[in-house]
Amino acid sequence: MKTLKSVLTALIVCCVFFSAQAQTQIDEIVKDWERAKAYTQEYLEAMPESGYDLKPTEEIRSFAEQMLHINDANYAFVSAASGQPVPEGLGQSEKTDDKSKENVTQLVLAGYDYAINSIKKMSPAELKENTTLFGRFEMTKEAAIKKAFEHQTHHRGQTTIYLRLADVKPPAEKLF
Repeated sequence: MKTLKSVLTALIVCCVFFSAQAQTQIDEIVKDWERAKAYTQEYLEAMPESGYDLKPTEEIRSFAEQMLHINDANYAFVSAASGQPVPEGLGQSEKTDDKSKENVTQLVLAGYDYAINSIKKMSPAELKENTTLFGRFEMTKEAAIKKAFEHQTHHRGQTTIYLRLADVKPPAEKLF
């Protein structure tokens, strides 16, 4: 009986430990997305209104279009990973005619809020489940969230040159 109690106690301790560790994983992902939102907001605020239509070359996206692209991708990736539906009228911000600083900022920050809140609703077990991105890439939901994070980081990084072309000093790096 004493051995059974010891085994059950050890099992309970392990379950509590792994459950707490798994929840910490979600918390860390959310923390990274909150940091990314704050960093992107600094970029949105740093660019003057006149720079939102700036294109380093004619064939690439403007600053506003880059930010709206980040936003639409965040909705697509995180929706596929979390199972949370994209709210009506959102997730297609690249099609908007209003590319003003105010509108782009509002849309992009709302997109980050959607991503953060959707991830918060996920359980650690869901991170290990599979999903399919864009109808052809199968991966875990955790991997899809990581791909979304990589994508938004890539495109935000591209906009550093836009700020420099507008004679604006880019925000300081936010790794932590």
